[in-house]
Amino acid sequence: MKRLLIVDDQTGIRLLLNEVFTKEGFETRLAANGAEALQSVKEIKPDCVLLDMKMPGIDGVEVLKRIKKDWPLLPVIMMTAYGEIELTEEALHNGADKYFTKPFNIFEIRDAVNDIIAFQEN
Repeated sequence: MKRLLIVDDQTGIRLLLNEVFTKEGFETRLAANGAEALQSVKEIKPDCVLLDMKMPGIDGVEVLKRIKKDWPLLPVIMMTAYGEIELTEEALHNGADKYFTKPFNIFEIRDAVNDIIAFQEN
């Protein structure tokens, strides 16, 4: 079973993504902040991470850097409600595989996760 870690400080986004990916056959883990995300990566070893950029405490770019340091091949898709070009460029520079701006098309994000995992498996 494919494992997906969903990290967002907004409960509604976490629940929406959880519902979509559970129906797709994923085992999901939800995290509300960067510290929970880093702990969850260690515990479940996900196949992909959906990661919000702007969160209180450890922000998404810092979480991305720490993930890529210890798990360089783990795919990470960033999500942001902010159209800040500098943040997305920094995320891509630090190893993000893709990013989506909120509000995102749920079907596009679903397809991106499936494509990235399929690519990793080959």
